[in-house]
Amino acid sequence: MYASLKEYIERLEREGELVRVATRVDPVLEMAEIADRMAKSPDGGKAVLFEQTGTEFPVLMNLFGSDRRMAMALGVDRLGDIADSIGELLREMTAPKGTLGEKLGALPLLGRASRWFPKRVRGRGACQQEVWLEGEADLNRLPVLQCWPCDGGRFVTLPMVHTVDPDTGIPNVGMYRMQLFDGRTTGMHWHMHKTGARHYEAYRRAGRRMPVSVCLGGDPVYTYAATAPLPDGIDEYLLAGFLRRHPVRLVRCLTNGLWVPDDCDFVIEGYVDPVEAKVMEGPFGDHTGFYSLEDRYPLFHVTAITHRREAVWPATVVGIPPQEDLYIARATETIFLAPMRMAVQPDLTDLYMPAAGVAHNIAVAGFAPRYPGHVRQAVSALWGAGQMTFNKYLVMIPAGADPRDPHTVAGLWRNTDLSRALIRGEGVLDVLDHAAAVTGYGGKLAFDLTGSTPDVPLCSVPERVLAAGGIEAWSLDWLAEWGVAVGFADPDREVSVAEFMTHNALRPKVFVLFDRAAAGLSGEELLWLAAGNTDAGRDVSFRDGVLTVDARTKLPGRDGFPTRFPNVVVSDDATICKVDMRWSEYGLGDPMPSPSLRYRRLLHSDRAEV
Repeated sequence: MYASLKEYIERLEREGELVRVATRVDPVLEMAEIADRMAKSPDGGKAVLFEQTGTEFPVLMNLFGSDRRMAMALGVDRLGDIADSIGELLREMTAPKGTLGEKLGALPLLGRASRWFPKRVRGRGACQQEVWLEGEADLNRLPVLQCWPCDGGRFVTLPMVHTVDPDTGIPNVGMYRMQLFDGRTTGMHWHMHKTGARHYEAYRRAGRRMPVSVCLGGDPVYTYAATAPLPDGIDEYLLAGFLRRHPVRLVRCLTNGLWVPDDCDFVIEGYVDPVEAKVMEGPFGDHTGFYSLEDRYPLFHVTAITHRREAVWPATVVGIPPQEDLYIARATETIFLAPMRMAVQPDLTDLYMPAAGVAHNIAVAGFAPRYPGHVRQAVSALWGAGQMTFNKYLVMIPAGADPRDPHTVAGLWRNTDLSRALIRGEGVLDVLDHAAAVTGYGGKLAFDLTGSTPDVPLCSVPERVLAAGGIEAWSLDWLAEWGVAVGFADPDREVSVAEFMTHNALRPKVFVLFDRAAAGLSGEELLWLAAGNTDAGRDVSFRDGVLTVDARTKLPGRDGFPTRFPNVVVSDDATICKVDMRWSEYGLGDPMPSPSLRYRRLLHSDRAEV
């Protein structure tokens, strides 16, 4: 366990996982551009500590941005160690205990588990060494970032938001971005599916003001626990206590009575009044790689800000993958596989969410079917399980096949009859899914590859392909290995895929149509675009043996399309130029080109919205 974020920083520095930037860097756009370049460097680059921020506090970014740093943050050599511990614990808890001796033998297990429960302590914690009340409690004194040029303002990006269910008293810690409106108010971005939103509705029904406290920093385990897909009602600090093998010590907030970790770096205390009208929040360059657009959310009022001496402000940037959140998602895959098998589907053998799927759009699951219809049953169970509810495309592969090996999955794909493998559905999607016509609801698609073996020869690749049917360009990306043909056309152009196929004598398994501007992107990048820009029910069809996917930009106003469609998230020219010019000042080694230069071609306007 780490006694503070500073202690974790010292560990990162000893291990060669941290670089310090001693020159002053602006939290508005400049820090995020540097962190984006670092995150997209090989293996996630290094954590970056910005020492001069224009405030009294340094800023730490990319603290979770590699598999190694993620393991270090959770206090292990490898994430598999945590998965092994959880698996062993679950086996002990669920093993039959018939005799009195066996039941008594389980008592030490209960005693061990009791040591992980959070403990409330009297007095003030380190997080309350410095106190700002009334006129001093000014959010503008903090180094809050603006990450992207079309963001609605500056956002707190790694907040641990504490609320309590007013009916049961059960606490919750979630991570919801917070847009600064002024020194005393922010937005509170509670999606309709989140626990914070449920608590808000309960306070609204009761006609009561809702206490809210927001923590930042402390042991990095706390930040991870706030993102973890725990069942509603399970205390996130119980998970944190298990991970750090030591209970979380909680102290009482000064102005609202909530309890927070005593060793955090910052605590922002306040309330949300459900009687108040919601306020317009956003846009925000989100983890999907697109802007989430303006919408109305509750208003958070600050009543106090406390912090520890020598506090460090943690922040992250999200956007086009890969980003730091990729490694948080990988940790979740590893840690929560055993509980998911126990609670949802015991025949699930592995689960992988590739970076291109931005955590929820794409998942590949190893599975061992035992009877007819078992795969369909498992798909339904997974689509109803926690954050897997938001999954849009799910690929089921045989148990023992490696879902992380693209060549293995490609071989299984080539040997699959898609007419029999398709499993269609509809259901809940992430509110941030911009392709759905109805917010938070749309089509889902699964592929049953469990009966396949990866021993089919590669598809033949034609030497030359001609434009036809309104499809003006084409790419050979993936064709040989995946049986996928990729074409390009303007978003508003009527096209004939059949004419294009006939003209070129093509017979791929899958044909995907993209905007012309996407020509030249890699297969991984095209996969990210295809998953993000499609509704699995509206934009995917199977006809004459070919799965056709229209992954072009959806123009608002057309029947069945979303009413608004966002632009991709990229830096502006001024910020890119500024960072290029100052690179040698930062002391970050060889120049790194801006990743945004590659994606600016995908923009449809200079705004967050197409």
